[in-house]
Amino acid sequence: MNSEDIENFMMWKVVPCRDKREIWFTLESPPWGVASVFSVEDYRKFSLVVKNQDEVQKKIKEEFYSKATVSEIIGHAEGQEKLIGLLEDKPPPTDEDLNFEDDAPVIRIINTFIANALLKESSDIHFEPYEKDSIVRFRIDGVLQDVARPMRALYSALVSRIKIMAHLDIAERRLPQDGRMKIRLNDREVDIRVSTLPTGSGERVVMRLLDKRNLGMKLDDLGMSQEIKNKFVNCIDKPNGIILVTGPTGSGKTTTLYASLEKLNAQDRNIMTVEDPIEYDIKGISQTQVLPRIGLDFSNVLRAILRQDPDVIMIGEIRDTETARIAVQASLTGHLVLATLHTNDAASAVVRLRDMGIEPYLISSTLNAVLAQRLVRKLCKNGNSYKGRTGIYELLEINDTVRELIKKNTDNNVLRRKAITLGMKTLIDDGNRLVDLSITDEEEVARVTLLTEDEN
Repeated sequence: MNSEDIENFMMWKVVPCRDKREIWFTLESPPWGVASVFSVEDYRKFSLVVKNQDEVQKKIKEEFYSKATVSEIIGHAEGQEKLIGLLEDKPPPTDEDLNFEDDAPVIRIINTFIANALLKESSDIHFEPYEKDSIVRFRIDGVLQDVARPMRALYSALVSRIKIMAHLDIAERRLPQDGRMKIRLNDREVDIRVSTLPTGSGERVVMRLLDKRNLGMKLDDLGMSQEIKNKFVNCIDKPNGIILVTGPTGSGKTTTLYASLEKLNAQDRNIMTVEDPIEYDIKGISQTQVLPRIGLDFSNVLRAILRQDPDVIMIGEIRDTETARIAVQASLTGHLVLATLHTNDAASAVVRLRDMGIEPYLISSTLNAVLAQRLVRKLCKNGNSYKGRTGIYELLEINDTVRELIKKNTDNNVLRRKAITLGMKTLIDDGNRLVDLSITDEEEVARVTLLTEDEN
């Protein structure tokens, strides 16, 4: 399939589905469009099938951005090392469409990697150097998968291209760097965060893909049980107090916070956030990104936000004692505060705040709820593999009984056991609910809850 084919397929909204011996087209596809792409011979071999526009566009991407395409381009580039030098003459893209017909193989490889990652709904792309070769891996549904092994000479050029795209210093290889880029693939707009790290074998790069199609997710879309969702909504509907969302990196905490803000977003509320970084822009909400290198950290931004007459404050992460104290103070003065914290379960958030130096009586007075969460892979229709992810949740509501235990500096395990007797469903309980519904399996629930189980 060449570039002219792709152009015609996109223009006329038609595509062959070879495994089913079908030609897919939409009701908007003109008859001459189908005829211009397919021959009489094709009509004899394939049957015509009407599909919606999204299905046709997805199939076109599958046909074009195949795994073989990456291998072919890499093989071509490795056979023509002198072309790698063309990289340096290319300006960085600024919110532009990915170009798959560029003269420089390196540029085509990077663009194809990004397109493949998006097609496979990956969250991250890893570029890892080793002594004799390198590995490129995609994180799909939370699990890393190898996709290519470029030779070292090509790897260095790939890293340089990524740094140019992210507006980083390509000459600086001794220090870590962070950057950002924005790309479009057809009608899909994606922000990409780039992080580089020097290693003994060269620079390691991770690209985090922030797909704007995920923006606007509502609480109904997160996979919460009706019981937990209703209780959580009651907690965030309160005019003041602190709501914590906890879990490891990549467990969907930010998505839950954004869905909560979407629920709270209204004309009569002033909602402000402090984040590092701002993952998605939300209309009607004032968002501030911290910039530690100029002294704009979480605590400084929070102090400024408190002078901006906010109703709701979202803190991307409570990382230190000062930020925790300002969050407590904000809730005591009539603000609703939503924040994330890195703990393994809901009850551990109380211990974490105590370890940060927050007095137990202040925690008991301000904390409304703690929502711990993980993401589990969903079983596909045949039940033999996974496709997509959904959340499992553990909600600790801070009622009068729990407040008294917190005030008395109760041990974490005692607090957790009491919460369970009061009706709290654990992460494992919620995971087993999904197992019973055949949404996931026991192995997947065990994989993401093992640490919580071991520590309690």
